[in-house]
Amino acid sequence: MDSTMKKRWISLFVENQVGVLPKISGLFSGKLYNLDSLTVGPTEDPTVSRMTIATSSDDETFEQIKKQLNKMIEVIKVVDFTDCSVCMKELLYVKVKKINRHEKEELFQIAQSFQARIVDYGKDSLLLEFVHSATKNDAIIKLMKEEFQSIEVVRGGSVGIEAINMTQR
Repeated sequence: MDSTMKKRWISLFVENQVGVLPKISGLFSGKLYNLDSLTVGPTEDPTVSRMTIATSSDDETFEQIKKQLNKMIEVIKVVDFTDCSVCMKELLYVKVKKINRHEKEELFQIAQSFQARIVDYGKDSLLLEFVHSATKNDAIIKLMKEEFQSIEVVRGGSVGIEAINMTQR
């Protein structure tokens, strides 16, 4: 097995019940596996929720994670997205504070370039919403940190679904 740490994605279909989320996250913390992100929401079937989990691990550890998740009664299905063609996006909010008129104009240009929405603004601040891959959002955050003095960042975890006929991450 490869001992190289790499980014992994799992999609879980689980029973939509109280206590399932802490049980899944508890499995990760109890085994000292790190969760890079975890998102959860109901599916088209209100009795089933879908979780998208991102983690970094080696092949052997990742196999163990999948086996342990498959053993859980509340888990209906485990889908390994690591090497699949998936459509995966992450929500990112960036609030830029203490800006002048020139910086605000620059932010409007950044928003246009990255297809961001300006969801709120004030005299000296602007709130932008981005929906991109986690990698692209990383690059956006890096740019914002380099260009502006005061930013606040909130990220939602990635959500993904198997692609029909395209490759996108």
